[in-house]
Amino acid sequence: MSIRVNTMRSIDHWVGVPLCAIISPLISVLDRLQSAFKPALQTPRKLLFIELSEMGSAILVDPAMREAQARGAEIYFLIFKSNRASLSLLNTVKPENVFTIDSSGLFSLMRDSVVFLWQARQQRIDTVIDLELFSRFTALLTGLCGAQRRVGYHIFHGEGLWRGTMLTRKVHYNPHIHIAKNFISLVHAAFATAIEIPFSKITIPDSAIRIQQAKIDLQVLQTVQERIIGLARQLAIPFAAQAQRLILVNPNASDLLPQRRWAPQRFAELIAAIHTRWPNDLILITGSANEVAYVEAIRLEAKVERAINFAGKVSFGELPALYTLAKVMVTNDSGPGHFSSVTQLRTVVLFGPETPALYGSLGRSIPITAQLACSPCVSAANHRKTPCQDNVCMQAITVAEVMVKVAVQLDATD
Repeated sequence: MSIRVNTMRSIDHWVGVPLCAIISPLISVLDRLQSAFKPALQTPRKLLFIELSEMGSAILVDPAMREAQARGAEIYFLIFKSNRASLSLLNTVKPENVFTIDSSGLFSLMRDSVVFLWQARQQRIDTVIDLELFSRFTALLTGLCGAQRRVGYHIFHGEGLWRGTMLTRKVHYNPHIHIAKNFISLVHAAFATAIEIPFSKITIPDSAIRIQQAKIDLQVLQTVQERIIGLARQLAIPFAAQAQRLILVNPNASDLLPQRRWAPQRFAELIAAIHTRWPNDLILITGSANEVAYVEAIRLEAKVERAINFAGKVSFGELPALYTLAKVMVTNDSGPGHFSSVTQLRTVVLFGPETPALYGSLGRSIPITAQLACSPCVSAANHRKTPCQDNVCMQAITVAEVMVKVAVQLDATD
């Protein structure tokens, strides 16, 4: 079992802040010694991105990584071991250039962190971009990895998010533009020939954050399709892939922010409404292998024969094939909304404690949000932790409202 999210936050604060205070002067001295005996870095050659905890961010950072590659840098990535698969959807980073940290326990976390610091120096990483929003843990990894140029978000005159002075290029985090554009601003800072205070004084057009499409293996596509047909046949559900549409419903959301979940009862009502309106279509309720029981409870409540519990039925690498076969997916604000953007799948994504303006899918997506006065209630300023125990922002989203958007997306596929 992985270290609990709140435990990680507590360690990051109570241990991270003192460590940053102790190590920052050391890093400053090392930087001065390095500048005295080593020529200044002209342009990044080996550039490491650090993004540990969010699988969806591995997709949202892809435009920034491709920008770095286009500028001539070889790119590397550090991510939690449990999230590594998310980098395989587009394969922008070579597998041998991916470093991982096992977060399943405190010992493995510390061990792999030390191993990474050694590996980064062995690889002669010269530039590191810390993508995390004011994490002290990643700030320490950034400062200690030996890179001459270190880029990340800095609090400047703000309060409460201090994490030392590990950075050589400090970027203003802008909560009013999409996170994918924020990531590109970090790349600009890494390659800039002159220091800006703060970085980055550039305009980033929407065209800069278009997501590349995954290359779909036809054999994998056929395998997934046959699996769906076989399961339907096993359940005595008539389904002809060419004549009937496939609709995905994804009711899960990560433990990082459980307030993002729409109620299971609402998903059951939605499944029933979809079946009533489009009775010939097949509905797959998706989820991970450990969510089979959760998905099954929703399926049973919906009482729709043409709805199949598809949790755990595809591997992570098979997701693009599944999304290519489907017409529409309804999902909470979670990884699948971003993973699907590497295909042409149309999605309807439900937002509550976060905002689509910052974390919206870059695919063919329609976001739904109740826009309550208290929402979004999570941000970089509170390390994406909210005191809310009653997510009215999600409860306020109605089945009828979602059905309207599902119809729009289905009509667009005809």
